This record gives sequence, C-alpha cells and structure tokens, in this order.
Amino acid sequence: MNGKKASSLDLEDRGLLYGDGLFETIAVLDGTPQYFDEHLRRLEKGCQKLGITSPDQILLQQEAFSLCKGKDRVVLKIIITRGKGGRGYNPSACREPSRILSLYDWPDYPADNAEKGVCVRYCETRLPENPTLAGIKHLNRLDQVLARAEWNDPAIAEGLMLNFSGHVIEGTMSNLFVIQEGVLMTPDLSACGIEGIMRSIVLETASRQGIEYRTCELSPQALMEADEIFITNSLIGIWPVRQIEQQQYHVGDITMRMMTIIQ
Repeated sequence: MNGKKASSLDLEDRGLLYGDGLFETIAVLDGTPQYFDEHLRRLEKGCQKLGITSPDQILLQQEAFSLCKGKDRVVLKIIITRGKGGRGYNPSACREPSRILSLYDWPDYPADNAEKGVCVRYCETRLPENPTLAGIKHLNRLDQVLARAEWNDPAIAEGLMLNFSGHVIEGTMSNLFVIQEGVLMTPDLSACGIEGIMRSIVLETASRQGIEYRTCELSPQALMEADEIFITNSLIGIWPVRQIEQQQYHVGDITMRMMTIIQ
C-alpha cells in the first residue's frame, strides 16, 4: 500500500467508505503483468472521469513488476482510491490518493472451458445506466455482487446482465460477443458496462483480420439467433459459449480464429 507492505486500510479511506476509487485485475504470467499498458490507460481514464489524481505510471509500473517478480501464474489487483478524506461526500479534503497492489492465486477454472465452451444464464439483476461511470472499473460493484449471488450451480460459468430496457450488456465478470452471418457484434457500453481490456483486444484483432464488427444493442432474441457466442476478460481470455439457458451453440470459426490469434 503506497509502496509499503501493509495488511490494513485506514478506516477513513474513501475507497472503504464510499467505493470512491477504481481497480484493475491483471493476469500475471512468468512474472510479467499482461497487457499492462492497456490496463494503465484504462486506469488513467477512470481517474480522469472521477477527478482522482492519477498515480505516477512509472512508479506504479515499478511497484507492480517488483511485486510480480518470480511469480509463475498469479493475479495482480491494483486499487486506486481517492484516499483519506474524513466523513462526508465532499472529496475536497482528500490530499493524496491511495494505491493498493496485491497478488492472488490463479482462479481454479475448469481446463476445458476454453475448449468445449461454457454454460451461462440470464440474471434477474439489471444494470442501471450512468454514462458518466460507463466503461470504467470503479469500486461500486454491488450490481455484479447481487447478480452473481443468484446461482451456485458450478455447471453455470457466468451470468449475463441486461439493462432496464431489456438489452444484454455484459456478464457479471465478462464482456459478450455475438457472431451472426459472419459479423462480430458486441453490446454498446456508452450507458453502462465495463470496457474490458480483452474486449478491446478482440475488436483490434477483428479490425486487423478484416472481420466485420459493430457495437450495437443486443436483445436476448438476437442471442437466440446467433451462430456463435463467446465471452472475454483479462483472466479467462476467450471462452466460447455452448449454452444459454436451453439454447445450444457450437464453437464456430470466428471464435476459434480469435482464440488462436489472441491466446
């Protein structure tokens, strides 16, 4: 925490009091945080949106790489809060942001999720719209917490969340991609949802490969009519979806092509 070993957080830190901050979850392989520059850019964008002073990127990189040195396969989490500011919503008393870097064991995901695909469900919890907070990974994740609490079936790998207009936005921990007649589609996240790092990588890859893609509104009916579906995040990479509720899907050519290029 702030460059020093720590096991506690100041009780007046606004990250604890109000969720006033941001985070990044980063895959670490062979001691190297993956897509680190992309994570830093999103973190800086989030700081600008929230009016939090961005951490020095060189210092943050030094701390991150030092913490990850010698680690084979772990998860790095970076949290930036507005810092200590006392009681009340007014942030003007905050002087220095807090930065917290921590390592976690790699998730115990089934090995065949990427090969055979996963089963997902729809969540009852809906995502509210707030364009100001859309795209960034702020610390207020109660919508995802409530959605993830809806099921305990280990056969269900993810839950898809809709907005109050009935459009599918994302998974509780992932971004969504749908392929229909050779066109790659992903939900518009201008009003809610997280612009995942792997989501950006997939769109950049599609552009380089000449695959037509678009961001648009997607209904559950559009997903029923899809030829292929996959989900992404920085830890899972790409998981094909083989079933949503009772609807079955196959692992298609574009999904396989993306997995081959990116993973």
